[in-house]
Amino acid sequence: MRAIAENWGYEEVKTPTFEHTELFTIKSGEAILDELYAFKDKGGREIALRPELTAPVLRMYVNEMSVSPKPVRLYYFENCFRYERPQKGRFREFWQFGVELIGSDRAEAEAETIALAAALVSDTGIGIDLRIGNLGVLRGVLYDLDMQMQTDAMRLMDKKDLYGLEMLLQDHPDVKEQLLSLIDADIGEARSITGDTQPLEEFEQTLSVLDHYDVEYEVDFGIARGLDYYTGMVFEMYASGLGAQNQICGGGTYRLAQLFGGAETPSCGFGIGFDRVLEVCEVEPPRVPLAVVVFVPDVLSDAVRIATRLRKDVRTIIDISGRKFGQQLKHADAIGADYAVIVGAKEVEAGMVTLRDMQTGEQEMMGFEDAVVHITDTETASHHETAYPRKE
Repeated sequence: MRAIAENWGYEEVKTPTFEHTELFTIKSGEAILDELYAFKDKGGREIALRPELTAPVLRMYVNEMSVSPKPVRLYYFENCFRYERPQKGRFREFWQFGVELIGSDRAEAEAETIALAAALVSDTGIGIDLRIGNLGVLRGVLYDLDMQMQTDAMRLMDKKDLYGLEMLLQDHPDVKEQLLSLIDADIGEARSITGDTQPLEEFEQTLSVLDHYDVEYEVDFGIARGLDYYTGMVFEMYASGLGAQNQICGGGTYRLAQLFGGAETPSCGFGIGFDRVLEVCEVEPPRVPLAVVVFVPDVLSDAVRIATRLRKDVRTIIDISGRKFGQQLKHADAIGADYAVIVGAKEVEAGMVTLRDMQTGEQEMMGFEDAVVHITDTETASHHETAYPRKE
Protein backbone atom coordinates (compact mmCIF):
# COMPACT_ATOMS: atom_id res chain seq x y z
CA MET A 1 0.00 0.00 0.00
CA ARG A 2 2.85 2.38 0.80
CA ALA A 3 4.48 1.66 -2.56
CA ILE A 4 1.25 2.30 -4.45
CA ALA A 5 0.54 5.56 -2.61
CA GLU A 6 4.07 6.80 -3.27
CA ASN A 7 3.80 5.88 -6.94
CA TRP A 8 0.75 8.15 -7.07
CA GLY A 9 2.84 11.02 -5.67
CA TYR A 10 1.82 10.85 -1.99
CA GLU A 11 4.23 11.27 0.93
CA GLU A 12 3.98 9.51 4.30
CA VAL A 13 3.38 11.57 7.44
CA LYS A 14 3.21 10.61 11.10
CA THR A 15 1.39 12.40 13.91
CA PRO A 16 1.43 11.94 17.72
CA THR A 17 -0.56 9.10 19.24
CA PHE A 18 -2.37 11.60 21.47
CA GLU A 19 -3.79 15.04 20.69
CA HIS A 20 -5.76 17.70 22.53
CA THR A 21 -9.30 16.37 22.98
CA GLU A 22 -10.70 19.56 21.47
CA LEU A 23 -9.21 18.62 18.11
CA PHE A 24 -11.78 15.81 17.80
CA THR A 25 -14.77 17.49 19.46
CA ILE A 26 -14.41 20.51 17.14
CA LYS A 27 -14.49 18.17 14.15
CA SER A 28 -17.02 15.53 15.25
CA GLY A 29 -19.02 17.12 18.09
CA GLU A 30 -19.19 16.47 21.83
CA ALA A 31 -20.92 13.13 21.28
CA ILE A 32 -17.60 11.60 20.25
CA LEU A 33 -16.35 11.92 23.85
CA ASP A 34 -18.18 8.67 24.65
CA GLU A 35 -15.97 6.90 22.09
CA LEU A 36 -12.63 8.41 23.13
CA TYR A 37 -9.89 7.33 25.47
CA ALA A 38 -9.70 10.82 26.98
CA PHE A 39 -7.84 11.93 30.12
CA LYS A 40 -6.02 14.81 31.77
CA ASP A 41 -2.24 14.79 31.65
CA LYS A 42 -0.02 15.91 34.53
CA GLY A 43 -0.33 19.51 33.35
CA GLY A 44 -4.12 19.37 33.53
CA ARG A 45 -4.53 19.38 29.75
CA GLU A 46 -7.42 17.46 28.18
CA ILE A 47 -5.76 14.77 26.05
CA ALA A 48 -7.17 11.94 23.91
CA LEU A 49 -5.71 8.97 22.10
CA ARG A 50 -6.44 9.63 18.43
CA PRO A 51 -9.65 7.92 17.21
CA GLU A 52 -8.79 8.64 13.56
CA LEU A 53 -6.13 10.45 11.50
CA THR A 54 -7.87 13.11 9.40
CA ALA A 55 -8.02 15.72 12.16
CA PRO A 56 -4.38 15.21 13.29
CA VAL A 57 -3.13 15.41 9.70
CA LEU A 58 -5.14 18.58 9.01
CA ARG A 59 -3.86 20.07 12.28
CA MET A 60 -0.34 19.27 11.14
CA TYR A 61 -1.05 20.75 7.71
CA VAL A 62 -2.31 24.02 9.22
CA ASN A 63 0.67 24.26 11.60
CA GLU A 64 3.46 23.19 9.26
CA MET A 65 2.44 22.90 5.60
CA SER A 66 -0.17 25.56 4.78
CA VAL A 67 2.25 27.48 2.54
CA SER A 68 3.30 24.34 0.63
CA PRO A 69 2.44 24.14 -3.09
CA LYS A 70 -1.10 22.85 -3.60
CA PRO A 71 -2.41 20.27 -3.72
CA VAL A 72 -0.58 18.54 -0.86
CA ARG A 73 -0.69 14.74 -1.18
CA LEU A 74 -0.23 12.87 2.11
CA TYR A 75 -0.75 9.31 3.34
CA TYR A 76 -0.41 7.60 6.73
CA PHE A 77 -0.50 4.20 8.39
CA GLU A 78 -1.02 4.42 12.16
CA ASN A 79 -2.85 2.89 15.09
CA CYS A 80 -6.04 4.52 16.43
CA PHE A 81 -8.18 3.99 19.52
CA ARG A 82 -11.91 4.00 20.20
CA TYR A 83 -13.70 3.08 23.40
CA GLU A 84 -16.44 0.80 22.10
CA ARG A 85 -17.56 -2.80 22.30
CA PRO A 86 -15.08 -5.02 20.43
CA GLN A 87 -16.53 -7.32 17.78
CA LYS A 88 -15.38 -9.06 14.59
CA GLY A 89 -13.44 -6.56 12.51
CA ARG A 90 -13.90 -3.79 15.11
CA PHE A 91 -11.36 -3.34 17.89
CA ARG A 92 -10.57 -0.75 20.54
CA GLU A 93 -7.10 -0.41 19.07
CA PHE A 94 -7.06 -0.63 15.30
CA TRP A 95 -4.89 0.35 12.35
CA GLN A 96 -5.82 2.80 9.65
CA PHE A 97 -4.24 3.43 6.27
CA GLY A 98 -5.41 6.70 4.80
CA VAL A 99 -4.86 9.48 2.31
CA GLU A 100 -5.51 13.22 2.41
CA LEU A 101 -5.36 15.28 -0.79
CA ILE A 102 -5.40 18.85 0.51
CA GLY A 103 -6.02 21.89 -1.65
CA SER A 104 -8.48 20.78 -4.33
CA ASP A 105 -12.01 19.45 -4.66
CA ARG A 106 -12.20 19.54 -8.44
CA ALA A 107 -13.61 16.55 -10.27
CA GLU A 108 -10.07 15.44 -11.11
CA ALA A 109 -9.08 15.47 -7.42
CA GLU A 110 -12.18 13.57 -6.31
CA ALA A 111 -11.72 10.97 -9.05
CA GLU A 112 -8.04 10.51 -8.14
CA THR A 113 -8.94 9.96 -4.49
CA ILE A 114 -11.54 7.31 -5.32
CA ALA A 115 -9.30 5.59 -7.87
CA LEU A 116 -6.35 5.48 -5.46
CA ALA A 117 -8.52 3.91 -2.75
CA ALA A 118 -9.72 1.30 -5.23
CA ALA A 119 -6.13 0.60 -6.35
CA LEU A 120 -4.92 0.15 -2.77
CA VAL A 121 -7.66 -2.27 -1.76
CA SER A 122 -7.85 -4.15 -5.06
CA ASP A 123 -4.11 -4.86 -4.94
CA THR A 124 -4.68 -7.00 -1.83
CA GLY A 125 -6.83 -9.33 -3.92
CA ILE A 126 -10.05 -8.45 -2.09
CA GLY A 127 -13.22 -8.23 -4.14
CA ILE A 128 -14.79 -4.85 -3.37
CA ASP A 129 -18.17 -3.22 -3.76
CA LEU A 130 -17.51 0.49 -4.33
CA ARG A 131 -20.42 2.88 -3.87
CA ILE A 132 -20.31 6.62 -4.51
CA GLY A 133 -22.79 9.30 -3.48
CA ASN A 134 -23.04 13.06 -3.09
CA LEU A 135 -24.15 14.91 0.03
CA GLY A 136 -24.86 18.10 -1.89
CA VAL A 137 -27.63 16.32 -3.78
CA LEU A 138 -29.12 15.01 -0.51
CA ARG A 139 -28.90 18.37 1.23
CA GLY A 140 -30.68 19.96 -1.72
CA VAL A 141 -33.70 17.77 -0.98
CA LEU A 142 -33.52 18.61 2.76
CA TYR A 143 -32.90 22.32 2.18
CA ASP A 144 -36.25 23.61 3.53
CA LEU A 145 -35.99 21.70 6.83
CA ASP A 146 -34.40 23.21 9.93
CA MET A 147 -30.71 22.44 10.49
CA GLN A 148 -31.26 19.98 13.34
CA MET A 149 -33.73 17.95 11.30
CA GLN A 150 -31.31 17.95 8.35
CA THR A 151 -28.56 16.66 10.62
CA ASP A 152 -30.82 14.00 12.12
CA ALA A 153 -31.95 12.87 8.66
CA MET A 154 -28.37 12.55 7.41
CA ARG A 155 -27.33 10.48 10.42
CA LEU A 156 -30.30 8.17 10.08
CA MET A 157 -29.37 7.65 6.44
CA ASP A 158 -25.78 6.98 7.46
CA LYS A 159 -27.04 4.25 9.79
CA LYS A 160 -29.33 2.86 7.04
CA ASP A 161 -32.27 3.40 9.42
CA LEU A 162 -35.02 3.94 6.86
CA TYR A 163 -37.81 3.37 9.39
CA GLY A 164 -36.38 6.08 11.64
CA LEU A 165 -36.05 8.35 8.60
CA GLU A 166 -39.71 7.84 7.72
CA MET A 167 -40.75 8.64 11.29
CA LEU A 168 -38.58 11.77 11.36
CA LEU A 169 -40.06 13.09 8.11
CA GLN A 170 -43.67 11.99 8.62
CA ASP A 171 -44.79 15.65 8.78
CA HIS A 172 -42.92 16.42 5.56
CA PRO A 173 -44.36 13.90 3.08
CA ASP A 174 -42.91 15.52 -0.05
CA VAL A 175 -39.38 15.57 1.36
CA LYS A 176 -39.79 12.01 2.64
CA GLU A 177 -40.91 10.73 -0.75
CA GLN A 178 -38.09 12.52 -2.59
CA LEU A 179 -35.44 11.33 -0.17
CA LEU A 180 -36.56 7.70 -0.11
CA SER A 181 -36.81 7.68 -3.91
CA LEU A 182 -33.34 9.18 -4.22
CA ILE A 183 -31.70 6.47 -2.12
CA ASP A 184 -32.02 3.84 -4.85
CA ALA A 185 -31.86 6.23 -7.84
CA ASP A 186 -29.29 6.30 -10.61
CA ILE A 187 -28.08 9.58 -12.13
CA GLY A 188 -30.97 9.84 -14.58
CA GLU A 189 -33.57 9.14 -11.91
CA ALA A 190 -31.87 11.58 -9.54
CA ARG A 191 -32.16 14.32 -12.15
CA SER A 192 -35.90 13.69 -12.50
CA ILE A 193 -36.25 13.87 -8.70
CA THR A 194 -34.09 16.92 -7.95
CA GLY A 195 -33.78 18.70 -11.29
CA ASP A 196 -30.50 19.87 -12.85
CA THR A 197 -28.85 21.08 -9.65
CA GLN A 198 -25.23 22.23 -9.38
CA PRO A 199 -24.27 19.42 -6.95
CA LEU A 200 -25.64 16.82 -9.37
CA GLU A 201 -23.78 18.39 -12.29
CA GLU A 202 -20.51 18.42 -10.30
CA PHE A 203 -21.10 14.81 -9.28
CA GLU A 204 -21.51 13.79 -12.91
CA GLN A 205 -18.22 15.52 -13.75
CA THR A 206 -16.43 13.51 -11.06
CA LEU A 207 -17.89 10.24 -12.32
CA SER A 208 -16.93 11.17 -15.89
CA VAL A 209 -13.28 11.61 -14.86
CA LEU A 210 -13.38 8.45 -12.73
CA ASP A 211 -14.50 6.45 -15.77
CA HIS A 212 -11.06 7.12 -17.30
CA TYR A 213 -9.53 5.04 -14.46
CA ASP A 214 -11.62 1.96 -15.36
CA VAL A 215 -12.87 1.64 -11.78
CA GLU A 216 -16.06 -0.33 -11.23
CA TYR A 217 -18.59 1.42 -8.98
CA GLU A 218 -22.25 1.99 -8.28
CA VAL A 219 -23.97 5.31 -7.64
CA ASP A 220 -25.58 5.23 -4.19
CA PHE A 221 -27.26 8.37 -2.89
CA GLY A 222 -27.99 6.50 0.34
CA ILE A 223 -24.39 7.09 1.50
CA ALA A 224 -24.54 9.93 4.01
CA ARG A 225 -21.30 9.71 6.08
CA GLY A 226 -22.91 11.15 9.22
CA LEU A 227 -20.22 13.79 9.91
CA ASP A 228 -21.02 17.41 9.17
CA TYR A 229 -17.67 18.37 7.64
CA TYR A 230 -18.19 16.32 4.44
CA THR A 231 -19.27 18.71 1.70
CA GLY A 232 -19.97 16.83 -1.52
CA MET A 233 -18.76 13.53 -2.95
CA VAL A 234 -18.66 10.61 -0.51
CA PHE A 235 -17.82 6.95 -1.08
CA GLU A 236 -17.60 3.64 0.76
CA MET A 237 -16.16 0.20 -0.01
CA TYR A 238 -17.48 -3.10 1.27
CA ALA A 239 -15.96 -6.59 1.32
CA SER A 240 -17.58 -9.97 1.83
CA GLY A 241 -16.59 -12.22 4.72
CA LEU A 242 -16.82 -9.63 7.49
CA GLY A 243 -20.43 -10.00 8.56
CA ALA A 244 -22.14 -6.79 9.66
CA GLN A 245 -18.85 -4.87 9.87
CA ASN A 246 -18.15 -5.20 6.16
CA GLN A 247 -17.14 -1.62 5.36
CA ILE A 248 -13.39 -1.46 4.83
CA CYS A 249 -12.99 2.05 3.40
CA GLY A 250 -14.81 5.36 3.55
CA GLY A 251 -14.08 8.90 2.49
CA GLY A 252 -15.10 11.94 0.55
CA THR A 253 -14.67 15.67 0.03
CA TYR A 254 -14.46 17.89 3.08
CA ARG A 255 -13.38 21.25 4.53
CA LEU A 256 -11.67 21.13 7.90
CA ALA A 257 -8.60 23.39 7.88
CA GLN A 258 -10.54 26.46 9.00
CA LEU A 259 -11.68 24.65 12.15
CA PHE A 260 -8.03 24.37 13.19
CA GLY A 261 -7.12 27.98 12.49
CA GLY A 262 -6.20 27.73 8.82
CA ALA A 263 -7.70 29.17 5.67
CA GLU A 264 -10.71 27.40 4.21
CA THR A 265 -9.19 24.62 2.10
CA PRO A 266 -11.07 22.08 -0.03
CA SER A 267 -9.78 18.55 0.49
CA CYS A 268 -10.49 14.90 -0.33
CA GLY A 269 -9.49 11.84 1.60
CA PHE A 270 -10.30 8.37 2.85
CA GLY A 271 -9.44 5.86 5.53
CA ILE A 272 -8.99 2.10 5.13
CA GLY A 273 -9.70 -0.15 8.11
CA PHE A 274 -6.50 -2.18 7.94
CA ASP A 275 -7.58 -4.77 10.52
CA ARG A 276 -10.66 -5.53 8.42
CA VAL A 277 -8.53 -5.88 5.31
CA LEU A 278 -6.38 -8.45 7.11
CA GLU A 279 -9.51 -10.39 8.10
CA VAL A 280 -10.38 -11.15 4.48
CA CYS A 281 -7.21 -10.93 2.39
CA GLU A 282 -4.69 -13.72 1.98
CA VAL A 283 -1.09 -12.54 2.11
CA GLU A 284 1.76 -14.98 1.77
CA PRO A 285 4.84 -13.48 3.45
CA PRO A 286 8.20 -14.08 1.80
CA ARG A 287 9.61 -17.45 2.86
CA VAL A 288 12.80 -16.77 4.83
CA PRO A 289 14.72 -19.91 5.89
CA LEU A 290 15.73 -20.25 9.53
CA ALA A 291 19.28 -21.36 10.30
CA VAL A 292 20.60 -22.31 13.73
CA VAL A 293 24.34 -22.12 14.41
CA VAL A 294 25.32 -25.20 16.44
CA PHE A 295 28.77 -25.16 18.05
CA VAL A 296 30.99 -26.52 20.78
CA PRO A 297 32.20 -24.16 23.54
CA ASP A 298 35.81 -24.06 22.31
CA VAL A 299 34.81 -22.27 19.10
CA LEU A 300 32.31 -19.73 20.52
CA SER A 301 34.09 -16.76 18.93
CA ASP A 302 34.06 -18.45 15.49
CA ALA A 303 30.38 -19.39 15.90
CA VAL A 304 29.42 -15.80 16.77
CA ARG A 305 31.41 -14.51 13.78
CA ILE A 306 29.67 -16.98 11.45
CA ALA A 307 26.22 -16.16 12.87
CA THR A 308 26.89 -12.44 12.36
CA ARG A 309 27.87 -13.01 8.74
CA LEU A 310 24.85 -15.27 8.14
CA ARG A 311 22.44 -12.62 9.45
CA LYS A 312 23.25 -10.40 6.48
CA ASP A 313 21.38 -12.89 4.29
CA VAL A 314 19.53 -15.41 6.45
CA ARG A 315 17.34 -15.44 9.54
CA THR A 316 19.77 -16.88 12.08
CA ILE A 317 19.82 -17.74 15.77
CA ILE A 318 22.63 -19.05 17.95
CA ASP A 319 22.44 -20.86 21.27
CA ILE A 320 22.59 -18.57 24.31
CA SER A 321 21.43 -21.13 26.89
CA GLY A 322 24.59 -23.20 27.34
CA ARG A 323 23.07 -26.28 25.70
CA LYS A 324 25.32 -29.19 24.81
CA PHE A 325 25.92 -29.97 21.16
CA GLY A 326 23.21 -32.66 20.88
CA GLN A 327 20.70 -30.50 22.77
CA GLN A 328 21.33 -27.64 20.35
CA LEU A 329 20.41 -29.90 17.44
CA LYS A 330 17.26 -31.08 19.24
CA HIS A 331 16.29 -27.46 19.92
CA ALA A 332 16.86 -26.57 16.26
CA ASP A 333 14.49 -29.37 15.29
CA ALA A 334 11.93 -28.36 17.93
CA ILE A 335 11.65 -24.79 16.65
CA GLY A 336 11.34 -25.89 13.04
CA ALA A 337 14.71 -24.69 11.79
CA ASP A 338 15.38 -25.39 8.13
CA TYR A 339 19.13 -25.81 8.58
CA ALA A 340 21.74 -26.27 11.27
CA VAL A 341 25.08 -24.62 10.53
CA ILE A 342 27.52 -26.73 12.55
CA VAL A 343 30.74 -25.14 13.75
CA GLY A 344 33.26 -27.47 15.39
CA ALA A 345 37.04 -27.69 15.73
CA LYS A 346 37.50 -29.49 12.40
CA GLU A 347 35.29 -26.96 10.58
CA VAL A 348 37.24 -24.04 12.02
CA GLU A 349 40.54 -25.66 11.13
CA ALA A 350 39.36 -26.24 7.54
CA GLY A 351 37.78 -22.77 7.23
CA MET A 352 34.41 -24.38 6.46
CA VAL A 353 31.06 -25.22 8.08
CA THR A 354 28.90 -28.33 8.09
CA LEU A 355 25.43 -27.64 6.73
CA ARG A 356 22.72 -30.01 8.00
CA ASP A 357 19.29 -30.17 6.34
CA MET A 358 16.99 -30.53 9.36
CA GLN A 359 14.20 -32.14 7.33
CA THR A 360 16.22 -34.87 5.62
CA GLY A 361 19.05 -35.18 8.11
CA GLU A 362 21.60 -34.96 5.31
CA GLN A 363 24.68 -32.88 5.98
CA GLU A 364 27.77 -31.77 4.11
CA MET A 365 30.91 -29.79 4.91
CA MET A 366 31.30 -26.82 2.60
CA GLY A 367 32.61 -23.30 2.36
CA PHE A 368 30.68 -20.59 4.15
CA GLU A 369 29.57 -18.77 0.97
CA ASP A 370 28.41 -22.05 -0.57
CA ALA A 371 26.34 -22.68 2.57
CA VAL A 372 24.70 -19.26 2.28
CA VAL A 373 23.84 -19.88 -1.38
CA HIS A 374 22.42 -23.30 -0.50
CA ILE A 375 20.26 -21.89 2.32
CA THR A 376 18.92 -18.93 0.36
CA ASP A 377 18.26 -20.83 -2.87
CA THR A 378 14.48 -20.57 -3.27
CA GLU A 379 14.09 -23.91 -5.01
CA THR A 380 15.90 -25.65 -2.17
CA ALA A 381 14.15 -23.72 0.59
CA SER A 382 10.63 -23.92 -0.85
CA HIS A 383 10.14 -27.59 0.05
CA HIS A 384 10.63 -26.93 3.76
CA GLU A 385 7.38 -26.83 5.70
CA THR A 386 7.68 -25.97 9.37
CA ALA A 387 5.37 -26.15 12.35
CA TYR A 388 7.18 -23.23 13.93
CA PRO A 389 4.95 -20.12 13.73
CA ARG A 390 6.41 -17.49 11.40
CA LYS A 391 5.92 -13.83 12.20
CA GLU A 392 7.65 -11.99 9.40
